[in-house]
Amino acid sequence: MQTYQEILNIAADRKGGKDAVLADMPKVLSADDLAAIPDNLWLAQMARGIFQAGISWQVVENKWVGIEEAFYNFDVGRVAVMSEDWFDELLDDPRIVRSPPKVEAIQHNAAFIQEVAAEAGSFGRKIGDWPAEDFAGLLEWLKKNGSRLGGATGAYALRYLGKESYVLSPSVVARLEAEGVIDKEPTSKKAMAAVQAAFNAWKAESGESLTVISRVLAQSIDG
Repeated sequence: MQTYQEILNIAADRKGGKDAVLADMPKVLSADDLAAIPDNLWLAQMARGIFQAGISWQVVENKWVGIEEAFYNFDVGRVAVMSEDWFDELLDDPRIVRSPPKVEAIQHNAAFIQEVAAEAGSFGRKIGDWPAEDFAGLLEWLKKNGSRLGGATGAYALRYLGKESYVLSPSVVARLEAEGVIDKEPTSKKAMAAVQAAFNAWKAESGESLTVISRVLAQSIDG
């Protein structure tokens, strides 16, 4: 496995210098800043990812204002106790992507967020306090306890809202394969443990966040 610096050099050669590689990196928030993010924004970001799965992201972007209106700005308490009548009304509402499994998943995630917030003080508090060195565990927790938050959906939601993170995009997976960390897209706990160990090693070496390392790996291939 090459060092972070060696992989950064590969990305720099592709992108025209290290400054170009490291420009416009996604934000990384502190645990306290993550804790302060309202629960409805966590639900909104989960919903965006769920709606985007399998269709053009631009379709969801074009509908987003209407989607927010239809879900009352993702009021967690209201969505968590969605009635059958409201569910049926949403499936007839042209403002949203009318998929019963996706609407059901959003309701499930509202209840999930509500439960976690009751225990931790806020959903963001739980996310903020989760150690970056076990980000794979956080992804597994979201997949197990949330609905339709597996794959890249949960990871992108966390990335967008500022959690230190890696996203296993095709480019990142390709770099991990090239470094001998995995031999295919990681789907088992053993493979994810290997991914986490590699990111932890690069983090310890460089002092960079998982987010930066992930973006550097992607740009060393194609991202």
